[in-house]
Parts: sequence; structure tokens; C-alpha cells
Amino acid sequence: MRFKIGEKVGFLKEVGGGIVKSYKNEDYVIVEDETGFDREFPINELNAIIGDQSNVLSSNFDINDVIDETVSYHDDLGDISKHKDFWEIDLHTHVLMDSEKGMSNGQLLSYQILEFKRFFRKAREKNIRKIIVIHGIGEGVLKSEIRQFLSGKEGLEVYDADFRKYGKGATTVELFYR
Repeated sequence: MRFKIGEKVGFLKEVGGGIVKSYKNEDYVIVEDETGFDREFPINELNAIIGDQSNVLSSNFDINDVIDETVSYHDDLGDISKHKDFWEIDLHTHVLMDSEKGMSNGQLLSYQILEFKRFFRKAREKNIRKIIVIHGIGEGVLKSEIRQFLSGKEGLEVYDADFRKYGKGATTVELFYR
């Protein structure tokens, strides 16, 4: 994907984003991050930010401001289910979005990860003890990103979900509270 100079981009392998300043070569872009520093990124580690998402790059951004607007937690919405003993979210893009048209794989992955993080935060706020994350099998990128995010968190146990019900495409997270 070729970015335009001045285009807003998000980082796929870390939190944040910035504005494309220039190209170092065919594979690397110089991006001014939200702190004002110029940083070099491989093109495949960036995704375009579409629409007005300036609040994502601002330092006072709080995900709580957008959780309730973007993800509802009713008894059963198809993609997010609230059961007696656990919550479940299906991160397949065709379930989360009306249309995937015009979006790159990186953009789709970023959207899935953002939805997962919102869901995870909400589950923690509600003291949910177990969540099931349906990520699918695919090439394992989404599963890997989810597990990497969870690996830095305390008070939880992560393992493959019940194979009989979910196959190899889901992860169970048990949450422990003090």
C-alpha cells in the first residue's frame, strides 16, 4: 500500500499513530508520531486512518469515551454474547462490520484488535470471570496478536477454548480478581 504525504496512519505493532512525512525508500516510510518525533516504519506495519479519528492520536484519548458507543453488551447480538458464566465475542470481520470493502488486511486486523481490547476492558470493568474470543484459524495472526496483548496482563489465564465447540479458532481467558 502506498501512503500519501500528510496521510494519517496507525501503527500495527504498537499503540499510536502519526502522519506520513516522507519515504525513505520503497519499503520504509518516515512518520511523525503523536509526540512530534520522526520515526521510520516498514510500510507493512502501518495502516491508513480513514475518516476523522483525530481523537485516537490525541494524548487525552480515553477508550471509555467510545466503548459504549461502538460495542453494545445485550444478551445476544450475534457477535457478542453474554451467558450466565462467561462472555463471548466473535472477531470475524464479516460479523463485526457491515462491509470490508476497500480495507486492507492490516486495517481489518487493527479493527479486530481494537474491538477485542474494548471487549476485554468492558469484561474487566464488569468483573466477568471468563471470556471466549473467537478469532478463527486463518494464518494465526489475530490469535497471536490477542495472546501477545494478554501476555502482559496480570490476573488471568489464557488457553485454547473447548475444541469440541470452537475447533482451533478460539481462545479462553479466565480473569481473576482480588
